[in-house]
Amino acid sequence: MSSVRARTALGATLVVALALVVAGVALLSVLRGNLVDQAGLQAEVSARSVASQVAGGTPFGGLDLPDDTEEHPVQVVDERGRVVAVGDDVEAISGTGSTGTKAVPGGGEAGTGEVSEDVDYSSGDVTVDGETAAYRFAAVKADGPQGEVTVYAGAPLAAEEATVSGVRDAMLAALPLLLLVVGGVTWLVTRRALRPVEGIRREMAAITASEDLTRRVPEPATRDEVARLARTTNETLAALEASVERQRRFVADASHELRSPIASLRTQLEVGAAHPELLDVPGAVADTVRLQQLAADLLLLARLDAGERPGRGRVDVAALVREEAAQRAGGRVPVRVDAGEAGVDGSRGQLARVLGNLLDNAQRHAESAVEVTVRREGRHVVLTVADDGAGVPEPERERIFERFVRLDDARSRDEGGAGLGLAIARDLVVRHGGTLTVRRAPSGGALFEVRLPAGG
Repeated sequence: MSSVRARTALGATLVVALALVVAGVALLSVLRGNLVDQAGLQAEVSARSVASQVAGGTPFGGLDLPDDTEEHPVQVVDERGRVVAVGDDVEAISGTGSTGTKAVPGGGEAGTGEVSEDVDYSSGDVTVDGETAAYRFAAVKADGPQGEVTVYAGAPLAAEEATVSGVRDAMLAALPLLLLVVGGVTWLVTRRALRPVEGIRREMAAITASEDLTRRVPEPATRDEVARLARTTNETLAALEASVERQRRFVADASHELRSPIASLRTQLEVGAAHPELLDVPGAVADTVRLQQLAADLLLLARLDAGERPGRGRVDVAALVREEAAQRAGGRVPVRVDAGEAGVDGSRGQLARVLGNLLDNAQRHAESAVEVTVRREGRHVVLTVADDGAGVPEPERERIFERFVRLDDARSRDEGGAGLGLAIARDLVVRHGGTLTVRRAPSGGALFEVRLPAGG
């Protein structure tokens, strides 16, 4: 069955059927037991009546046995197993102390004239006037002048059998109808419960066909699993829409950023081809380097978007900082280092790229100095890069980490930047399990803080 409704209805029907069968068997067992106990009580009353006569000294031949032998057959057996009294018309008997149906003279040593409080129960068959039926027997011992005997009195089980049979037949007759009702109700309830799911499926199919990621699936007003599924689906669609939009912007921005150095380089080469004396070789080299760096940044972002994970190795952050600062000793703005010993687990090359991007950014915007610090704070290693430039306005402190975003000041002062350095730095830090934030430095400029989990 391909339908969830059909499978659910069938499963519910089978479970209910099994439960009803088990409950029915238990009910019939309890009912049968109660009816048998009632028959046993009736038999005990008859047995005690006869046992009282025996204990009172009534001779066996003179016992007042029940007149209706079919309802209450009685058999009295002495200590030697001989039948000393039996009901009229009893032709055969089983389940008592003896199968005998003829009374014989018997007796024993005179007793105390008492009737035992104990009762034993058994079941057997009795044939009266050619008809055999099942009976419940109660056995009561009596101690009289003629010795100790056991009185067996029976009560018919025909009513019990008829009652149990009637209840069983009624249950079997009602079972199919009840299962039909259960299956139908389950089908309808499941259909109603799955109606929102079908709405979600239709909307998702329409979204797939139209490729319109702005559409959303309907969310039920309930708080059940279906409503949570709809909300999660819409959240996924929103994330997918944002991802696709970022990709479109990325492609558009990348095309725009690549167009400028390529056009400049082409112009210079065309001028150089027509007028070699006018060829600006340093400018052509600068445009080529800028184009190379931009292509490398785009390739790195593509790898990161594809899910590339950083390698795992021990990285001495303090040594990495000192190496990067040493390479920039002759830069426009000096780099001061205050680095304590601290290590993290990750990719040395990627962390060097993070530090390099932050230092490039700081040196471009600093007035006179850049300061780098490394310290250990609990389970984290904190790396800060601060400059004494104009700083980053608070409303822009998150936007600068977006791809191809450059503030107006950056655009005027940094003609070669494409707005990818800080985006790459944050992406790499996040993939190392850390955070990258910016705030105001004590000197008034920008302070970028990298917080990474300390290595083991």
